[in-house]
Amino acid sequence: MAAQQAPTDAELLKAQANLWRHSLYYITSMGLQCVIKLGIPTAIHRAGGAATLPDIVTDLSIPPSKLPFLRRLMRLLVYSGVFATSNTDTYRLTPISCLLVDGVVEGHPNQGSVVLAMGARHNVEAAMGWAEWFREDHPSVSPPPSLFEHVHDATPFDETMESLDRDSHALLNEGLAAHDNSGFATVLRECGEVFRGVKSLTDVRGGDGAAARAVAEAFPGVKCTVLDIPRVIGEKKTDGVVNYVAGDIFGFIPPSQAVMLKLVLHHWSDEECVNILAQCKKAIPTREAGGKLIIIDILLGADPGPLLEAELLMDLGMMLISKGRQRDENEWCGIFKKAGFSNYKIVKKLGARGVFEVYP
Repeated sequence: MAAQQAPTDAELLKAQANLWRHSLYYITSMGLQCVIKLGIPTAIHRAGGAATLPDIVTDLSIPPSKLPFLRRLMRLLVYSGVFATSNTDTYRLTPISCLLVDGVVEGHPNQGSVVLAMGARHNVEAAMGWAEWFREDHPSVSPPPSLFEHVHDATPFDETMESLDRDSHALLNEGLAAHDNSGFATVLRECGEVFRGVKSLTDVRGGDGAAARAVAEAFPGVKCTVLDIPRVIGEKKTDGVVNYVAGDIFGFIPPSQAVMLKLVLHHWSDEECVNILAQCKKAIPTREAGGKLIIIDILLGADPGPLLEAELLMDLGMMLISKGRQRDENEWCGIFKKAGFSNYKIVKKLGARGVFEVYP
């Protein structure tokens, strides 16, 4: 085997700079959390979409002595695409920061809670235990516990997390709801054909019913049901638009012509997904009678670039907080077949999301 050629000095200097960049990535994330907590995106929006840094400091009652430090932070976030600026020290919103202000983008709820949840202390502490998690064998548990469970002996989004830290539990659930509801209006606009002709729809793990209600408003003939765990359903009552059912997705799915799983399956292992899909298959009629699943979930496979990096980071994010994963088309196809479905179609890929029709 030929000896590896030593890197040149120029290559090593570039590599060192890249190592600094990778080592300090977390500063960008923490800086983004900082401007959300300070309310800077909202302040810029309140100023009509453009504001100078002194005006922002005054509006938010930030001590003027911190202005030069804030300018340095904003410089990084401009480079990262969170804000835009000009030579006059005026800052503007970009598509990224528009997602951090209530009501700026129709159909996309404020994503600030998503950023704050993913960078929350318990998630960071879990990620710091990665090496130990890899070294430890879990022969009696398949799949092994998530990093979060391994470090905290608790599971995000359920009662164990509430016992660990009630405020963090609330933030995680707020972030989950904002993440799950983001972009659904785009799905309805771009992929409306998957809902046309559907007489009844069950939204599995549909939360507060926002997505089911949006379907019912866009397609008035669809009878919509939301299935979620009792703690989420709570006291919600059927109101003539959405019917709420408390239950366990591994035990029973209310019968309907179509079942929708929106950003649900990536939280679960392959084996668990097969079990969930098998319950969904029992709930729908044959393909000839219009039975189908509508799955909206992350679909790995973007061209090299920021979107692919985001998909891969989201995959490791699922490793951090759950036993689930993000999947490419072959992996999705595999679990569809194992659950007994005959065929599927990718209707469209919208950003990192794939919209699937899956047929019994």
